[in-house]
Amino acid sequence: MNPPDTSTSENPILIPGQPHDNDGPVFRQPWEAQAFAMAVSLHKSGLFTWEQWTQTIGALIAADNRPDTTGERYYEYWLSALEQLVAANTQISLDLLKTRKCAWDRAARATPHGEVIELGRDER
Repeated sequence: MNPPDTSTSENPILIPGQPHDNDGPVFRQPWEAQAFAMAVSLHKSGLFTWEQWTQTIGALIAADNRPDTTGERYYEYWLSALEQLVAANTQISLDLLKTRKCAWDRAARATPHGEVIELGRDER
């Protein structure tokens, strides 16, 4: 089941402070668009239902002791929800996801701007 889309260019669905233009929400950083696209793609592939998605992200937002009233951390919730759902619905554990995320971070920091980021053989 896909989420209902009740937004229009005159009435986009936004959270407070979420960046938008006349066509609706926009992304602050490229990784936000990628997190959004991954969530949609994994949902479409059947990894999780949209109800599971909304329950997971809703629980993360509700449990946050420092509520995001500006929309600054909105896609951080998306990323955390993705990690939880992947760990819950695949053989990939949260520990493995954390290890891989750290490996990518190290590789990105060690790679000059504009060059392809590659993981070392022992980190794949």
